[in-house]
Amino acid sequence: MDTLRIERLPEGGTARGTERVPERGPERGPERGPERVPERRVVMVTFASAQVLDVTGPLEVFSSASRLLPGVTYRTEVASACGGPVLASCGLELATTSLATVTGPVDTLVVAGGRDMDVACADADLLHHVRRLAATARRVTSVCSGAFVLAAAGLLDGHRATTHWAECDLLAAGYPRVAVDPDAIYVRDGRLWTSAGVTAGIDLALALVADDHGRPAAAAVARQLVVYLRRSGGQTQFSAVLAAQSADTEPLRDLLAWLPDHLDHDLSVPALARRASLSERQFRRVFTSEVGRTPADHVEAVRLEAACRLLETTDRSVGQVARACGFGTPETMNRIFRRRLGTTPGDHRRHFGTVG
Repeated sequence: MDTLRIERLPEGGTARGTERVPERGPERGPERGPERVPERRVVMVTFASAQVLDVTGPLEVFSSASRLLPGVTYRTEVASACGGPVLASCGLELATTSLATVTGPVDTLVVAGGRDMDVACADADLLHHVRRLAATARRVTSVCSGAFVLAAAGLLDGHRATTHWAECDLLAAGYPRVAVDPDAIYVRDGRLWTSAGVTAGIDLALALVADDHGRPAAAAVARQLVVYLRRSGGQTQFSAVLAAQSADTEPLRDLLAWLPDHLDHDLSVPALARRASLSERQFRRVFTSEVGRTPADHVEAVRLEAACRLLETTDRSVGQVARACGFGTPETMNRIFRRRLGTTPGDHRRHFGTVG
């Protein structure tokens, strides 16, 4: 009976093998089973008053990847400085192991954020173990205000980072050696990854899965979780539609709810003011006060967001997307993409498209 022997080398090497060729019949290559992927150990660091979604969001991404993707295993554990039950900010109790008992290789270290970051950043034991584990971890990451713990441990000095948009100024003021990006959903600087607030931890974890196993694998996990693989734009504008829901004036709130479904209409200030039954001057003042941006800036942001979604999830041509979103021509849309996102519609689709 013909046999095949394949010698597997450690990760980073190449497979070698010898094959006995049958005396008769066509030559056949070796039949290989699913490629075995090394187990990746993920340690989530938490503390009292941590934001529960900072912990559970990324963990669910890794858990889903392990269930959905053939040969992929993320082994996750939750740890705190003292171990035992830890009460999250929402009142949910998290079972944790003591950081002191976490030994051996760690692939990805994740530090959650939370409510009492000044207490966490003053916890010498917590900072000691974060530094210890970070020294040998392949990746060191944080979710939301967890960046403050990494900064307090000195791990972000000389690096780019982000955190929740409401805390970016505080992070920059408290840690001047950190280059804070206030608009990013997540930032990668070498082996350091930091994310914006709360649900951005899911974006971060999906990016980590994509880094490990490729974009199609991460897209499969995103579909299972019913989330976007990658959000378009930055956290200060995400989402223009959601931000607009804070409007207090009823005509304005109704207008903002109507707007995303009518992007190919005339959305000039005079047209919008008429629809809101306000004078142009009053409309500009009320809109800017309640939405926090000018009408023109908001319309452009909503159109851009919609264009990104269509480019990512449909096979419509760039021209069709431009017309559907109210840009008129591909040239106009291209200029706005370059100005606001630093890319082109075509490049955006190539990087983030899920069709074809």
